[in-house]
Amino acid sequence: MEFSLRWRLLPLLALLASFLVLYSRTPPKGSSSDCSILPYDHYWITSKRIVTPGGVNPGAVEVKKGRINAVVEGAFQHLVHSGAKVVDYGDAVIMPGLIDVHAHLNEPGRVEWEGFSSGTKAAAAGGITTLIDMPLNSFPSTVSEETLKLKVEASQQKIYVDVGFWGGLVPENAFNTSALDSLLRAGALGLKSFMCPSGINDFPMTNATHIKEGLNVLAKYKRPLLVHAEIVLDSERKTEPNADTSDSRSYATYLKTRPPSWEAAAIRELQAAMKETEIGGHAEGAHIHVVHLSDATTSLDLIKFAKSSGASLTVETCPHYLAFAAEEIADGDTRFKCAPPIRREDNKQKLWEALLEGHIDMLSSDHSPSVPDLKLFDEGDFLRAWGGISSLQFVLPVTWSYGRKHGISLSQLASWWSERPAKLAGQRHKGVIASGNDADFVVWEPDVEFELNENQVIYHKHPSISPYMGKRLSGKVLATFVRGNLIYSDGKHAAAACGVPVLAK
Repeated sequence: MEFSLRWRLLPLLALLASFLVLYSRTPPKGSSSDCSILPYDHYWITSKRIVTPGGVNPGAVEVKKGRINAVVEGAFQHLVHSGAKVVDYGDAVIMPGLIDVHAHLNEPGRVEWEGFSSGTKAAAAGGITTLIDMPLNSFPSTVSEETLKLKVEASQQKIYVDVGFWGGLVPENAFNTSALDSLLRAGALGLKSFMCPSGINDFPMTNATHIKEGLNVLAKYKRPLLVHAEIVLDSERKTEPNADTSDSRSYATYLKTRPPSWEAAAIRELQAAMKETEIGGHAEGAHIHVVHLSDATTSLDLIKFAKSSGASLTVETCPHYLAFAAEEIADGDTRFKCAPPIRREDNKQKLWEALLEGHIDMLSSDHSPSVPDLKLFDEGDFLRAWGGISSLQFVLPVTWSYGRKHGISLSQLASWWSERPAKLAGQRHKGVIASGNDADFVVWEPDVEFELNENQVIYHKHPSISPYMGKRLSGKVLATFVRGNLIYSDGKHAAAACGVPVLAK
């Protein structure tokens, strides 16, 4: 890293500046017109459909200096005559901004894959107001206080939405309590670990012993451990990629390489650690969160049992597991490759049932882009192509479009995408439309249909790698507000990127 002459001559000033960057939630300097398309810091927004903890009702929300000052349900027409600044969205839905707890923005180090600017522009256009960045696939991975600082510095004046950061739990730091303490004190919202190879060299896999050590530290801070729950079973190594490459263009070939038993084995391995998070356990105060569950059979049964036994445990799944089925994936279409894999139609239906019944707690994008070359489109080789679904801008219309067939409600959508993710990430002032909370909103029209194609303005760095391209969806995002700033409206972003790093205190 290169430092300016001033920083080399004034190390104390640099240290102070670094401290302020890490612990301040004050937006970057700039006029209100730079940060917001709406040039007011005190106004009302109104609609016939506002989603609050009380349900979906007509009403108005007063915004003052970035916070929700009041929520009024029922008639709001008198506001127009009171001289107050009012933005009326008519029949459009006003919902708490989405919070995506699982996204890979890849900066610093692999900004050509995505990056803070393009990723958060896409998030804003999709109604996401806060996202939590994963500690990999950036380089270096976020596994120390120093690498977290690199992340925060790289985000400065580039983020259009608020961005928090998970730290990484890896063998290198798992037994180093002071290193984990430093990472968590520096603001990591929690830790993430892999129980199988991650595909990133500086983010090696952990075992149950590493996880228990990490939970003991996390318990002091009351923060979560996010776990990629797959274990490679020796008894099933015959299904690994090198065993049979005769039809690597077939998705069925790839599906056999990561069977549901891998997920179930990891959940079983986690059972002892889950027990420690119960009241009275050695890691009471810590929390385990299973990311991107794709197996809706044995793995889900094990999770249900652990929850019923008192474990502090949540689980997420992703829109691509709810939208797609293995049977429909064409030969060579590596846009669909991810891990765990997209499973069969009957499994997809069971995931929907579990989500609707509350056994799956929330949704996340697992936005995991790469450069197109790594998807090997010419060869269509599922066994060698990079795995990851690109979806950040689309998750709201995708969830709504596929969920309508299952009768989902706007309140459920807000719970899965806002309220519960806010709780997981420790964001007490986000996730619901309530007085005192950050004024984070998405305004959208659920009944407007569109086809996702090259005529749409897509802000991902590489739109072509998304499997949602060509799909017809319902749910058009009209506007996105972050801490009272109207950052996206009618296809345009605010002039300045005034999102802030969200760091634990």
